[in-house]
Amino acid sequence: MQNISVVIPAKNEALAIENVVKNVLDVLPESEVIVVDDGSDDQTSLLAERAGAKVIKHPYSKGNGAAIKTGARAASGDVLVFMDGDGQHSPEDAKRLIAKLSEGFDMVVGARQKGSQASLGRGVANWFYNALASYMTGQTVLDLTSGFRAVKAEKFRQFLYLLPNGFSYPTTSTMAFFRAGYSVCYEPIHASKRQGNSHIKLLQDGLRFLLIIFKVGTLYSPLKLFFPIAFFHALAGGLYYAYTYYLDERLSIATVFMLTAGTTIFLIGLVSEQITALMYKNDD
Repeated sequence: MQNISVVIPAKNEALAIENVVKNVLDVLPESEVIVVDDGSDDQTSLLAERAGAKVIKHPYSKGNGAAIKTGARAASGDVLVFMDGDGQHSPEDAKRLIAKLSEGFDMVVGARQKGSQASLGRGVANWFYNALASYMTGQTVLDLTSGFRAVKAEKFRQFLYLLPNGFSYPTTSTMAFFRAGYSVCYEPIHASKRQGNSHIKLLQDGLRFLLIIFKVGTLYSPLKLFFPIAFFHALAGGLYYAYTYYLDERLSIATVFMLTAGTTIFLIGLVSEQITALMYKNDD
């Protein structure tokens, strides 16, 4: 029998948190429910505790990823389930994620189906992230940014030092598991409409999400990301050299720039590849 800890990061989720905790305990009555209150200024902590959760309160807001790390460190279960405190995730789906772990997987991610995305723009962005991650890993990635997942606690804690304090912890943990050779699978879910206001700010967090693209590369295989860019520069430089040589028999500054840029980008990718390998070095 697996010991299960459900970790729920929450910030100003007074509208939903009590029902979320009660629903989790109804479906998973033997589980440990930990609500990490990330600096709320409402009654999130009080309501979560009243519903039966163990509450850990940050003295100020540190970020969603920081709350996940706090919960993972405090959890006593062999299996960790991460879900949102806004009512989007169903505890019934959590049972399916946990069941998948028994099939030999190390991480099971709840993959949001069509109709679950909050907006068209976010849906397009997630599609792009999934496609890029699939290319990088050589595996089919159905939902790179889903925060609803079940993982084996011992393996998840290996990567706590890699996780950011912000909203991109799902991306980081997924790519880290792939890089380490652990088994990851996806289970289809439907995310309900959240209760209360989203804490994601379009402009600020939109720029952060753009960094996910680069994080995907640096956490898995940087050279696989940098090489096509370097090749494009080198090819463009070579073709332009052929064009200028055919017309005037000369070597243009643009050609030198493109070839130099291609070489530099390739070398950056090569060095990044070695740094990434060191990040995953196992001292044991």
